[in-house]
Amino acid sequence: QVQLVESGGGLVQSGGSLRLSCAASGRMLSDYGMGWFRQVPGKEREFVASTTWSGDSTWYAASVKGRFAISTDNARNTVWLQMNGLKLEDTAVYYCAATRDDVSIATRSDYESWGQGTQVTVSP
Repeated sequence: QVQLVESGGGLVQSGGSLRLSCAASGRMLSDYGMGWFRQVPGKEREFVASTTWSGDSTWYAASVKGRFAISTDNARNTVWLQMNGLKLEDTAVYYCAATRDDVSIATRSDYESWGQGTQVTVSP
């Protein structure tokens, strides 16, 4: 399995930006697709963005497309989520996850490794 540690969350004003990072460790990282999810209390964890380990292909939820960007730094075994134009509804705990399934069609249940999450709070 892959071990994942997120960082970079915090408090930001509406319209601002944050960059989340996910440090990955383990064997055969190149076999994994990577994703970001988010969850608010009382709601299901929802997909935000995903990428192949190489970063060549990316996918986004409609709610964040054009505002968020997922990328990878293979040399540092790190996955980034650049979040611009943040809105109040982006407030959530953000989780990094890894899957060995086809990341282009993977659902939440297909991801086998999860980080502990990092809180993002957007204020008015």
